Amino acid sequence: MKRICFSLLLTAVLVTSGSAAEPVSRRDAASLQAKLDRLTKSPGERAVAANTPISEAELNSYLRLELGDRLPAGVTDPWVSLLEGNRISGSATVDLARMSESRKSTSMLDPFNYLSGSVPVAVNGVLQTRNGVGTFALESASISGVPVPLWMLQEIVTYYSKSPSAPNGVSIDKPFMLPLGIREIQLAKGQAIVVQ
Repeated sequence: MKRICFSLLLTAVLVTSGSAAEPVSRRDAASLQAKLDRLTKSPGERAVAANTPISEAELNSYLRLELGDRLPAGVTDPWVSLLEGNRISGSATVDLARMSESRKSTSMLDPFNYLSGSVPVAVNGVLQTRNGVGTFALESASISGVPVPLWMLQEIVTYYSKSPSAPNGVSIDKPFMLPLGIREIQLAKGQAIVVQ
């Protein structure tokens, strides 16, 4: 389930700019942890199919308090807003200087040559899930409030989502499998329902 939270953050990534962010709490983080523990049980261990509600407060508390130190170095202050119509909005502060150093671009036309330091990255889009597969359709992305195209966001996501199991990182516009036998995630304002 950590992958779901991380996918919501990175796929909807670096997922409105958190200015109206509510406070996070240990209670909400613990509540989500208990729900994740139930979701990880095999179908034989569950009495019935599970529909698990997850509030926006629980998700953000878990992201900040439980996953915060496990986010990639250079990504801080994640915030996700769950909206009507399966829409999701999110933000994080991202260290573009770290990424630029690894790119070593020599082109004067490369916009990343003009970006440095830790900056807010915001994303808005639609998360569709069905039959255990999810897709994310980007509506808009911005860096420090300036709109950017998909390819720029993809470069950031690729850099920060690389791992031994995903050496090429996460692709924003490619379908992905939902873990743990999850069939779909239904989004409404302030809440997600995980259907297993």
